[in-house]
Amino acid sequence: MTQPKILVARAIFPETLAFLEKHFEVEHNQDDATWDKQELTRRLQGKVGAFTTGTERIDAEVLAACPELKVCANMAVGFNNFDLAAMTKAGVLGTNTPDVLTETTADFGFALLMATARRMAESEHYLRAGQWTKWRYDMFAGAEVHGSTLGILGMGRIGQGIAKRGAHGFGMNVIYHNRSRLSPELEAACKARYVGKEELLKTADHLVLVLPYSAESHHAIGAAELAQMKPTATLVNIARGGIVDDAALARALKDHRIAAAGLDVFEGEPKVHPDLLTVPNVVLTPHIASATIQTRRAMAQLAADNLVGFLVNGKPLTPLNPEVLKK
Repeated sequence: MTQPKILVARAIFPETLAFLEKHFEVEHNQDDATWDKQELTRRLQGKVGAFTTGTERIDAEVLAACPELKVCANMAVGFNNFDLAAMTKAGVLGTNTPDVLTETTADFGFALLMATARRMAESEHYLRAGQWTKWRYDMFAGAEVHGSTLGILGMGRIGQGIAKRGAHGFGMNVIYHNRSRLSPELEAACKARYVGKEELLKTADHLVLVLPYSAESHHAIGAAELAQMKPTATLVNIARGGIVDDAALARALKDHRIAAAGLDVFEGEPKVHPDLLTVPNVVLTPHIASATIQTRRAMAQLAADNLVGFLVNGKPLTPLNPEVLKK
């Protein structure tokens, strides 16, 4: 019996690839070559499934050129690389990898908050450059974390994880803003209080962004929002590039309108706005919030399980547009 053909668009764990090869005829990219849209479309010809990451854009143009495609399984919880409306119209299922990366990403978000507040990157560069010659009372004095006010914009699973770390581990006063308010039970578990966006911006000592990217959330933090924050405040973005206006943030950091920022995601990544590379009061990491071996293996396996679940068993585990299944 002929096996369904799928494309694995990026390098993945060898054991995940071996698992997929038990069920499918697989074209892989273990060399991790960078494909442009034209090359991706060419490789998708004749494929019914694709194992994707956040870097492969699946839109109406790609779908029109690949009529046999039935499912794209993202190895990510985010899916802004999917034009989900176009996929639904074309009858193509999209899946993602929620839950398995929640705790690891929350850990990293809090680590980035700590590094930003306590000026770790600045001080390491100073030390490596051989500039440390004596102790001084105000040398790299940063912002207090314990007992301060933690603001969270976006209060899904990862946001709740960060809230619990702050409230229970560091005695922080947690406030949040979200499209919809949490249940009283979840608010109590997170020790978090719901506030409007304006109050969040004006009150938070440390603001963490954990909201999904959409047209509505594009530049949710721009010059106007940064101007409302305390000059002593820090900003951490572990959500998606485009939620922050990176150019406006670079100006705010340069002018010390806020104290510091920690960024794991960027507009147009892997490119980084050049002005962010010139300011010292920012911690920059290359989209690694979920990067532990255990978590990345779990993400890869869930993406693979979604392909098998849909194409072999007719039951994907984490569908994004389940209405496709009814067609």
